[in-house]
Amino acid sequence: MAREEAENGRDDMQIDGPVPEPVRGHAVTDGFNPDYLKIYYGKLFPHKDIFEWLSYGNDKKHPGCDQSYFGRREFSFTLDNDIYLRYQSFNSVSELKKSINEKCPIKIDIGAVYNVDPVKRHAYAQSDDNGFAPVERELIFDVDITDYDDVRYCCSGADVCLDCWPLMTVAIKVIDVSLRDDFGFNHILWVYSGRRGVHCWVCDGKARRLNDEQRASIANYLYLYKGNENSHKKVSLMAGPMHPFVIRSSKISEKHFKEKLVSSQNLFSNEERFEKILEMIPDESVTSELRGAWQESRRSSNLNEAINVSRWELLKCKLQSRKHKGLRKFVEEIALSYAYPRLDMEVSKHMNHLLKAPFCVHPKTGHVCVPIDPKSCEEFDPTSVPTLSKVLTDHMLVTPKF
Repeated sequence: MAREEAENGRDDMQIDGPVPEPVRGHAVTDGFNPDYLKIYYGKLFPHKDIFEWLSYGNDKKHPGCDQSYFGRREFSFTLDNDIYLRYQSFNSVSELKKSINEKCPIKIDIGAVYNVDPVKRHAYAQSDDNGFAPVERELIFDVDITDYDDVRYCCSGADVCLDCWPLMTVAIKVIDVSLRDDFGFNHILWVYSGRRGVHCWVCDGKARRLNDEQRASIANYLYLYKGNENSHKKVSLMAGPMHPFVIRSSKISEKHFKEKLVSSQNLFSNEERFEKILEMIPDESVTSELRGAWQESRRSSNLNEAINVSRWELLKCKLQSRKHKGLRKFVEEIALSYAYPRLDMEVSKHMNHLLKAPFCVHPKTGHVCVPIDPKSCEEFDPTSVPTLSKVLTDHMLVTPKF
């Protein structure tokens, strides 16, 4: 089936047959398995919770509610063999559940609420100036750890571990605090993407009704990462007093930079790595002095786990001394350049952008996209997130592997 054909109808490419009975005769394998996915959708996926969340009270139970609200929400399904179904819509939780169980998508994305039912969009596309257009959508943010590959040395690409995951902790803390304190949002959901990053859903009514220009303004407010892969400085702070947002973000970034990243990434362990940091300091006399001290310490003592922290502390001491008063801001710039959130700006700017639904199962890792509590995000361990196979085993829906 061509992609265009798949996009045009709600019932295209249905997968026939009921949800299979629990697998009893075979041991469950690790990772992702389409057969287990059918069981997960049929027995455990929170269809009702998703429906109630995205209805925002418009669930046909309350007087005066908008009974068409949920039915104007776009869903998209990615099926096996890369078949992509956009503009799916459902009028009830039973319709949503039936379609998910029948089609068994390997990925579910959630889009905007439109002015008309997305399935009927062609009838309105050329009708008037309003046509078919989004009218509501959560303010969303997407942070992907692959965008930090120039500052992490433990992993690259989609690989993550406990040494580089603190970068996501900083992203959650910086963005969450700003959304609450600077913009007054309260209903914020953080979700693990299932493999290499985190998603943020801002669900307040005033956030959902923002237009694209307003969304772009908020995203630009949060965006300090101005560099490119060829520049030495990723963040450049203006002269004079720093904005309160920058001060707060700098404190969060530097804390995790010092306590986690300096040591876990061995940022000062060899010349190639510390030269990358020295390039951010514009005073050649200071960088020469630091370079000489670090090279001397390498010759006169054995390198140990503390060498990274001690070299960072020496750098801070030099830049924050009275003698080099004009260089103090470069301490903040270094920490921000390494640890500050690197947002996918296009995701946040446009109301019609799709984002993976919570509680999906990542097809590469088998991990369930579970929520993250921002108050305790330091404790989140992406390597221990339950997989599809583990969830089914724990609920005794499949035979455990021995």
